[in-house]
Amino acid sequence: MAQKAKPVRVVKAARRPEVRLPALRPFEGARLAPDGDYDGVEFGGLDLRGQDGGGALFMDCALTGCAVDGTRLARARFVDSVLTEPRGVGTDLVEASLRDVEVVDARLGGVQAHGSVLERVVVRGGKIDYLNLRKARLRDVVFEGCVLVEPDFAEASLERVEFVDCVLRGVDFTGVRLRDVDLRAAAELEITRGIERLAGAVISPGQLMELAPAFAAQVGVRVAGPGA
Repeated sequence: MAQKAKPVRVVKAARRPEVRLPALRPFEGARLAPDGDYDGVEFGGLDLRGQDGGGALFMDCALTGCAVDGTRLARARFVDSVLTEPRGVGTDLVEASLRDVEVVDARLGGVQAHGSVLERVVVRGGKIDYLNLRKARLRDVVFEGCVLVEPDFAEASLERVEFVDCVLRGVDFTGVRLRDVDLRAAAELEITRGIERLAGAVISPGQLMELAPAFAAQVGVRVAGPGA
């Protein structure tokens, strides 16, 4: 008696944020304040370099065209907010929380976001170099049309995460935990570490062919032509 084919498991799509900002008032302070409370505030074109907003709450806020080099936002919380064209190097988002947030056309490098929590977040456009998301938790996150150079997802947890028309170069998936992670629409996919951790992700047939040498190396298979 023929065995029944196992049903194909459908990859669950990420739930995207639906951010509807209210009328905003401009930020009137001189600097960010640690543990500050910002509700319905617009930060437009500000130089926030080196400032300390650690532990602050940003709710229904818009940050547009702000410089965030070395800005400390560790344990900060962003809720129902839009970050447009943030730019800078070494931004500290360690253990920060982003929920229902859009990040648009970022130009960032060396972002420290290990231990952070991202839920219903879209990162659209822009380029982020050396994004550190070690031990982070991502749920319902979409990376769309962006370039990620050497992102570090080591020991992170990704659930319902999509990579759409984005470039992924030098990804570190060491010890990562994946569930319903969709890589099929990535424009470029290069995994340097942790390829054995792809259980829980879905890739395209073309990506499988491109990643075949890495898979073979992982299991110790030597690939060579006749007579080699």
